[in-house]
Amino acid sequence: MSLRQFEYALAVAEQGSVTAAAELLRVAQPSVSQQIRSLERELGVKLFARTATGLVPTVVGRAFLREAEVAVNASRRARATARAGADDLVGELVVAAQMGFGTRQLPGALGTLRRRFPRLEVTVFEEPSSAELERLCRRGVLDLALMAACERSPANAHHLGDEEFVVVLGAGHPRLAADRVDLRELEGEPWVRFDRDSALDGVLLNVLRDNELTPTTVARVSQTATAVRWAAHGLGVTLVPASAVPHGHEHLVRPVFPVVSQPVIAVVRPGAGPAETALFDLLRQETWHKAASFSPVS
Repeated sequence: MSLRQFEYALAVAEQGSVTAAAELLRVAQPSVSQQIRSLERELGVKLFARTATGLVPTVVGRAFLREAEVAVNASRRARATARAGADDLVGELVVAAQMGFGTRQLPGALGTLRRRFPRLEVTVFEEPSSAELERLCRRGVLDLALMAACERSPANAHHLGDEEFVVVLGAGHPRLAADRVDLRELEGEPWVRFDRDSALDGVLLNVLRDNELTPTTVARVSQTATAVRWAAHGLGVTLVPASAVPHGHEHLVRPVFPVVSQPVIAVVRPGAGPAETALFDLLRQETWHKAASFSPVS
């Protein structure tokens, strides 16, 4: 078995066909087909099944691909580390952020990183579930994860700062006259909530429960920016991390009482290379948003 075969198998699984995988990899289609057949012969199993919608991994194939992904990512990191120079860092960096956290800090740090190392390829994605982020960290798929601390936080987590949560109110809402909103004053308000498996929805439920509030759910959304905009239009109120408030909506935001905040951590893969270390150092230099910067408009 070779890393090239692993990469071909992962591409077929991603694209659903040998033809599309070959185009993605910029190689000839027969080469991909041959490598997949050779890999299956060596393993003695079928990795893919042909369906009406294309090639899909078998049960054994899915298990194999999970390990192949770890091996390919490890190989890329090893190459990047070996080829990294003081001013010429190359390779790939895979970063995941828990939805709603580091919305303003992460882009700034990544922008500085890319300007410093223009040949570095960075892949970033948001993940709503803290449990899934923790699982990806364990599998070694991520080079760096940015997330809120929780019971499942890995032991090698590094505290970056604290993210305060704020309530977003519709234009003309009477509570906008206050510097800070008592959560119990929101009794009876409809809430714009997040997907049920989202860590943000878990925070909201805990906050409402602690303040003896029963939520009336008016909508569920997948993105913090959507929740803020819908709340701004008067659909309902919502609770989001302060740094996740889109520009132009600050006048509709208020900190809450009792204060709601969560520690934000960075989880760097074991044996971190120069790219992960550089990004972590940049994130430590960022200022973590405080809700106290929001105030009523006079």
